[in-house]
Amino acid sequence: MIATSRKILAAAVGGLALLYGAAQAQQAAPPSAPATPPETKTFGDWDVRCFAVKNGHPCDMFQQMANKETQQRILSISLAYDPSLDKHLLQITVPLDVSIQKGVTVQSDNYTSPVFKYRMCTREGCFVQLIPENSFFEGLAKSGADGKINIVGDNGKAYGLQFSLKGFMAAHDDMVAQARAKAVPAAKGASAKP
Repeated sequence: MIATSRKILAAAVGGLALLYGAAQAQQAAPPSAPATPPETKTFGDWDVRCFAVKNGHPCDMFQQMANKETQQRILSISLAYDPSLDKHLLQITVPLDVSIQKGVTVQSDNYTSPVFKYRMCTREGCFVQLIPENSFFEGLAKSGADGKINIVGDNGKAYGLQFSLKGFMAAHDDMVAQARAKAVPAAKGASAKP
């Protein structure tokens, strides 16, 4: 049972990495290559994006915060849904120079997540990638309009990176509905290949 759970988690996190890679490829495509932009809808402060990829979770809901002066990304949050697993996939990206050992927590007016560990860091930032428990979504759904990602810097100082929950549930419901309509289950996608 534990081995099966680990395989499911590894497959889902690997799939999330593929979704992230698809998103990065969309943004980093050379001007000469025709890139297919994602279909995007906005709900409050959240964007629901569906990419032209054939996998188990082609859509996500996304929010990014940047420094107003430098336009450097401070925080991004991506939530995807895999209908075949009936699970959500979460990716949080924060700046470098964080205390890796401390992880992050997600907090709102009436909810605080467990500590989420970093999966990796690249020059783009440090990433949390995981399959959260349902209580994560239930807690945020019942919250007010503001949330924050709590991180600890290498200097030991705690920081709260603000994000908005405005439109969270509407974006979530739309993203799940689109994912169910557009997802290609792994077994089906594998058998379709020559």
